[in-house]
This record gives sequence, C-alpha cells and structure tokens, in this order.
Amino acid sequence: MFYYTERNSEVILLLADGNKSSQQQDIKTAIALAKNLSESFNMPKTSAEIVTKTKTIAYDVAEQLRTPAEMAAYLDAWLTDAPDDEAGIARVLGDIARAKGMSQVARDAGLSRESLYKALSENGNPSFATVLKVATALGVRLHAEAA
Repeated sequence: MFYYTERNSEVILLLADGNKSSQQQDIKTAIALAKNLSESFNMPKTSAEIVTKTKTIAYDVAEQLRTPAEMAAYLDAWLTDAPDDEAGIARVLGDIARAKGMSQVARDAGLSRESLYKALSENGNPSFATVLKVATALGVRLHAEAA
C-alpha cells in the first residue's frame, strides 16, 4: 500500500508498504507525516486545515497493471532490484494475479483460488512449482542472466 498527499501540483509519497493488518496504523502514520510536512514548510498548521488540505488514500499497484507488458515489467523490475526477496517476489506475483483476476489465474494454474491467495499472501511460502504455474498462468516468464 502507498499513501501520498498532494501539495499544489506535486505528489508526495508519505508511506509505502504495509498490509491490511497494519492499514489503520499506516493511515494514522501517513496523516502524522503530512502534518509534519505541513509544519516543516510553513503550510497550514491547524488540524482542521490539515484535514481539508491532506487526503490520504490506499494505493493498490494491481489497479495500475493494465497490460501484459506492464505486468512483465513490474515483475522484471522486482527480480532485478530485489532478487533475494522471496516474499516480495511472491507479493508481486499476487499483485499481477489480482490485476488479471485471481479466479482466472487460479483456474489457469490448476490451483484453487484460496490456495493461490494463501501462497501469494504476505506470509505465504509458495513452492517453486507453484511459482512456475502462476507465472505461466499470468503469461510472464522468469528471466535469468549472469550476475
């Protein structure tokens, strides 16, 4: 999840990551960060002014992944930037699966929707076989090159 605020024509990222279990605390943190930002730059200081000027919303990357090329680029960027982050790679596959439709991806991968959600969740630990099935169902390929 991403939380941001807009100041004039600028978008300022306040907080990235988190999950449903930490969402309420994340929102409070993002509002506090926006308040501190306002104070640091002599922006409105009263809480009433801050509430009317600052709007935080949850950002879901799955809503932005519209084409197979965008989905493949997202996975490739993660594999390039954080190749040792198994949980992050599983989360990326989950984001792409949600963008395509979790039920359809589960059917295409030969898995139940529930097991796919579990495998690609924050605490999931998908087997390599599951990762390969999901990648095939998503229409993406894992890429290898010399380090």
